[in-house]
Amino acid sequence: MSMLFSPLHLPSPRGGLTLPNRIVVAPMCQYAAQGGVVGDWHLMHWGNLLNSGAAMFTIEATAVLPEGRITPACIGLWDERTAAALADTLQRARRLAPRTTVCIQLAHAGRKASSALPWEGGQLLKPEQGGWETFAPSAKPYLPSEAAPVAMTAEKMGQVRDAFVAAAQRADGMGIEAVEIHSAHGYLLHEFLSPLSNRRTDAYGGNFENRIRYPLEVFTALRRAFGGVLGLRVSASDWVEGGWDVEQSAEFAKRLKAAGCDFIHVSSGGVSPDQKITLGAGYQVPFARRIRQVSGMLTTAVGLITQAQQAESLLQAGDADLIALGRTFLYQPRWPWQAAAELGGEVSANPAYWRCLPREAQAVFGKVTVGMR
Repeated sequence: MSMLFSPLHLPSPRGGLTLPNRIVVAPMCQYAAQGGVVGDWHLMHWGNLLNSGAAMFTIEATAVLPEGRITPACIGLWDERTAAALADTLQRARRLAPRTTVCIQLAHAGRKASSALPWEGGQLLKPEQGGWETFAPSAKPYLPSEAAPVAMTAEKMGQVRDAFVAAAQRADGMGIEAVEIHSAHGYLLHEFLSPLSNRRTDAYGGNFENRIRYPLEVFTALRRAFGGVLGLRVSASDWVEGGWDVEQSAEFAKRLKAAGCDFIHVSSGGVSPDQKITLGAGYQVPFARRIRQVSGMLTTAVGLITQAQQAESLLQAGDADLIALGRTFLYQPRWPWQAAAELGGEVSANPAYWRCLPREAQAVFGKVTVGMR
């Protein structure tokens, strides 16, 4: 039996949930919101990917505060207005698709907030360009040419922690089953972890124990408030000498598991413009493997995993428990259907789409449809 199409139970204080396969749609920013509010683009995008056959769909990085958005066009979940729009759009999208677990990635962009859209350069926006004041562990900019962020006070750290909690509670109220805390890609919580961005001299900076303190406090606060499946995305390596690395990530994962973390999603990079990433098929999988070995936590691998047999082999080797794909889904939204056809798996799909496959491959839908004209 294919491991990619075998079920997996994700634990949680509420009893958890069982996924019908191991395929996850990774969170992918769409830069299509207005004032943090989702709209028609998200209805189309979410409905499309909820029909993908993946077991879990992850909503893109969702800011817990307005100043935590990566760009002015990023979505948010910081008040009743943003929550009402997200809840309505998600409910409408879910009505158009088979039952699929939904996860939301909650985020604060830290010093990488207030940025231009990627296709407009992605650089820090000045106030006259619609930018805003950014916050970070230390007053150290991402690029030397950029304005320095404001070093966070204890009061500000408490406000952000509470905003994460409030956003998780709003997500819970609209029936979202899982939350992923964004602690990767150079955004706020990653900035606390990395010695490249965290230059604090108080209890939240310096040694490893101090640098993980605030991310653990945020996680613990969410764990107390949210009884659904709760995980975290980590950048396992800064890809810079002297930066955050996989061994620190593995030890961090052990602490997270002890605090009640249900899964860890292993990515890399993003905190420094000096990063030297070695790209290649499955280039982040060794990080996932190591973190899984050390922590024993359910682990998601991601990054240039594009082929069904590749994904199957990684699971069979014990490198990960879940496989996440991002941009592959933008290009091939029914990737799991093709993977099921190759590996002998099954997916759920709207019957309006059944006739798209040749008769010999229709068993991927769990039944053979006949009489199609």
